[in-house]
Amino acid sequence: MITPAQREARAALDAARPAIARLDANRGSEDLAADLIDAWSAVESALRALVGSTVLSGQTLIREARQRQAINFDQANALAEFQAVHDRLQSTSYRPTDSDVNAAKVAVTKLDTALTTDPAADPVRAAANVPPPVTAAMPPAAPAMIASTPTHGRFPMWAKIAIGVVLLVLIGGGGYLALGRGGSSSSLQQGVDAYRAGQREAAVSAFNKATRDDPKSALPHIYLARMAREVGNFTLASQELQLALQAEPSNAAALREMGANLLAQNNYELARRFYVRAVQADPTDKTAQGYLGCTLMKLGRTTEATSFLTRAGPGPWSNCTPAASAAPAGTAPVIPK
Repeated sequence: MITPAQREARAALDAARPAIARLDANRGSEDLAADLIDAWSAVESALRALVGSTVLSGQTLIREARQRQAINFDQANALAEFQAVHDRLQSTSYRPTDSDVNAAKVAVTKLDTALTTDPAADPVRAAANVPPPVTAAMPPAAPAMIASTPTHGRFPMWAKIAIGVVLLVLIGGGGYLALGRGGSSSSLQQGVDAYRAGQREAAVSAFNKATRDDPKSALPHIYLARMAREVGNFTLASQELQLALQAEPSNAAALREMGANLLAQNNYELARRFYVRAVQADPTDKTAQGYLGCTLMKLGRTTEATSFLTRAGPGPWSNCTPAASAAPAGTAPVIPK
């Protein structure tokens, strides 16, 4: 069933359709920029109606819609790309490109899909909200042992004591496993497990919840940034990394991931600065050292680059080709033990 908020949002989005329709026409860059700005304004109005807010805007508004499960990860990425286009258009010297036009069309299409889909009938969103059962960790061995207990004759006392000890160990172990599962089923761990299993929607949902559960933790934002970078959404990745560094300014993984995000955009000088800070925060981080070497190589600082590459040893950074530098494959953030 389509919700009243979806219907209101759809009505607001209809205002963007004339501007989107004009994007195909061969018009001047100023007219094209104006249409893109008008279209984004309508998209923001639709998102505000969807989440019931009159003050949110930009990435904050997209994040709120995502956290409410009103849009999925793919739709949020598309909207973030369009929002980045809108930001670029704030400069009067900027001339919109075909990629900007395509980003606008894709974002409107994906938002339109979100506004015509029953959230309760969306299996992806539903799956993202279902926590794993804790009882699955309970060992099945105890009932089997009880069933095998003899039911005739006198049972030796030593055997009773032995079975009692075994059952206590099993029950205690089951409680330990259940508690361990409970600890690992925290929002952060759920996100990590889903991310490693390739369940991106469930991972995003869990990481977003983890950011609300512990606003002072950088790690959920780091994972969200990594996922955004992996699909080429550098704007969203940058937003998440800024939040990560606001939470933990000296977090080595956040600093390294910011370097990776900038390196993927060929912003070598700024990437170098973040990799330097990452190495300073964690001198044992081979990935940060290796990609710092690659970044220095791109900047023509061969001697320094060689030094860091040698310190890092062999790894994905060993061949500093343009292709390797464009998509650094650094290790995923590690949850502290």
